[in-house]
Amino acid sequence: MKTEEIRKKTVDQLNTELENLYKESFNLRFQKSSGQLENTSKIKIARKQIARLKTKLSNDEGEKNA
Repeated sequence: MKTEEIRKKTVDQLNTELENLYKESFNLRFQKSSGQLENTSKIKIARKQIARLKTKLSNDEGEKNA
C-alpha cells in the first residue's frame, strides 16, 4: 500500500487494515517457524506497513488534539 492510499483512508479503515496486517504478520511468523515460508521478506514488508499505519494514526491523533 502506497503512502497516498494511506492518506486517503479514514481512521476506521486504517484500524481495520492494521488488524489485518497484525493477523498476516502472525501467520507469516508461524509459517516461518514451521519451515513453510519460502519468501521471508514478506515479514519485513508487513512490519513496515504496520509502522506506516501506526505513524499515520498517531499523526492524526496529534492533529486532532492540537
